[in-house]
Amino acid sequence: MIEIIIGTNRPGSNSKKIAALILEFFQQQGARAQTLDLAELPPELFNPTSYAEKPAAFAAISERVVTASGLLIIVPEYNGGIPGVLKYFIDMLKFPESFEHKPVAFVGVAAGSWGALRAVEHLQQIFGYRNAFIYPARVFIPGVFNEIDAAGQLKSADLVKRLAEQAKNFAEFTARFGA
Repeated sequence: MIEIIIGTNRPGSNSKKIAALILEFFQQQGARAQTLDLAELPPELFNPTSYAEKPAAFAAISERVVTASGLLIIVPEYNGGIPGVLKYFIDMLKFPESFEHKPVAFVGVAAGSWGALRAVEHLQQIFGYRNAFIYPARVFIPGVFNEIDAAGQLKSADLVKRLAEQAKNFAEFTARFGA
């Protein structure tokens, strides 16, 4: 199962809209995928005591990451970096098995002209450090507010094509690792 991680907990986020589109692309090709929405993290995870002992409500979420055949992370850029909730989520996951030799792909979403390039590159450093297999074909969505219509659909046929190709090729990439 490929986990599509929505890298923010912001209500109504563009990342969540993009995740829904990517999920459709995986489903259209018969790949098993589901979304993991950081807005659904259990509130008790944010208690300082969670560093020592993870709340029981987090166990199922953590297990989804550990058992995933691959992770596709949709990351918005907040103030030139990744959202704090995404970094915290990464820090709360099991070490080292959550990312060790796990295929990982990235989609950057931003209002600015770089499409979350800095955030994606930061995540590549983190996941490289954690020995993940980084899928090289990243997709960046700059000016996201101009790229998504009111129904949550992308206006650009080129972006749709690139996201569909990334989903297809990432599913094949994950299959090469026998996951």
